[in-house]
Amino acid sequence: MTETVPIECLPATELVQRYSSGDLSPVEVTAAVLDRAERLQPDLNCFWGIDRAGALDAAAASEKRWAAGKPLGTIDGVPTSIKENVAVRGFSQPSGTAAKFDAPIATTDGPSAARIRESGGVLFGVTVMPDYGMLSSGVSSLHGITRSPWNPKWTVGGSSAGAGAAAAAGIGPLHLGSDIGGSLRLPATWLGLVTLKPSFGRIPVDPPYMGRVAGPLTRTVDDAALLMGVLARPDLRDYSSLGEQNVDWTDVRDAGGGVAGLRVGFHLAGGAGMATDPEVAASVLQAVQLFAAAGAIVEEIAPVMTEKYLADLDLFLRVRSLADYEVLEPARQAMVLDFIREWVLGGAGTTGTEVVRCYQSIQDLRGATVAATAPYDLVLSPVAAVAAFPAEWPMPTNDAATSLDHIAFTAPYNFSEQPASSVNCGFTADGRPIGLHIAGRRFEDLAVLRATRWYETARPAASVPVWPVQT
Repeated sequence: MTETVPIECLPATELVQRYSSGDLSPVEVTAAVLDRAERLQPDLNCFWGIDRAGALDAAAASEKRWAAGKPLGTIDGVPTSIKENVAVRGFSQPSGTAAKFDAPIATTDGPSAARIRESGGVLFGVTVMPDYGMLSSGVSSLHGITRSPWNPKWTVGGSSAGAGAAAAAGIGPLHLGSDIGGSLRLPATWLGLVTLKPSFGRIPVDPPYMGRVAGPLTRTVDDAALLMGVLARPDLRDYSSLGEQNVDWTDVRDAGGGVAGLRVGFHLAGGAGMATDPEVAASVLQAVQLFAAAGAIVEEIAPVMTEKYLADLDLFLRVRSLADYEVLEPARQAMVLDFIREWVLGGAGTTGTEVVRCYQSIQDLRGATVAATAPYDLVLSPVAAVAAFPAEWPMPTNDAATSLDHIAFTAPYNFSEQPASSVNCGFTADGRPIGLHIAGRRFEDLAVLRATRWYETARPAASVPVWPVQT
């Protein structure tokens, strides 16, 4: 890493090394991150709140610990942000919707915030999300539009919209998001970032829900692994969490073994919904060929998703969100984003029998995903069928009737509970990032990260993000 990189854009792994040597101070780094956040916020609109005083106090305490040689943990003094739907003491959780503009202030940290503080991380801000987290964009009735550091005309993806924008803009190295159908991997693919959607239960969440996970959004695999080591610790508030885990997240390097001999499946079509853009398919195929050239045993497979699975998942999620919508008073219902309202009301009148049928269809999707991927160490595909779409569009099709037509590649792994990453593998002709989706067997998160890191170091120079300069 050269000194031309501003300190607020340095990776977390380098920051902790330089804190240990005394070459950098957590206070100066945190101040630089805060300055960058406040300077870019009017253009990017990625923060629900920035805690300058609290962050500087935490950084000062970290500086004393490093001076004494007693850091609290592996990210002591590293500036970190958290998505709006994760409880952070002193912030409200309006879930991105104007209908909850007066949500109560949290008095305790949720599991991820608690783990970050316990490791000395400096929580400097809470990042925005779209209404109820049910959009793959940065469009919110409460916050307005979050815009891409690559180009303000492009989406940042969602629902971890603000986290993705902040990471791509270099506003600190570590950002926490969540994912129930692609909400980590979609911002990653459309912003050139690295993420890991971990195995279900790997990182405790509160409240837990089928398919819902939390995970890192970073610029490098090493930083994602560093944050995983902090987050993947027990918390009794998540009754579905894995508890104590024997995973050495620092062991993310492949130790020279690369991917030779690994059985790798791949598919370029999603099986349902949107057709894959040829530029996206070409970039992913190039990445697949790189695995093959390195000795992986590569085989094309059929996609798991079908039109029926996708339609049933869509209806189930509409009814789930309808339950949240119907408890609102009419005046608050009117505050919900029009696109979300239209999508939610598409589930009105669904019978209980039909909801149960859709739930069973999701379980069938889970079984089909496990069966299709079990013979392979890894499965490669696009993250999404298309590259970034206009920032003002709530979804890639801009149509509530086809709202989920872009999640055919990502959603199966939420409900099969398997780990899956995204790492940049190319760009469209007009410069939009394209992500490679790397999935593995359940609980083999570290194997997925190792393969992701191997690709990160082996990919051609033209696939490596040259981060946009923010002034």
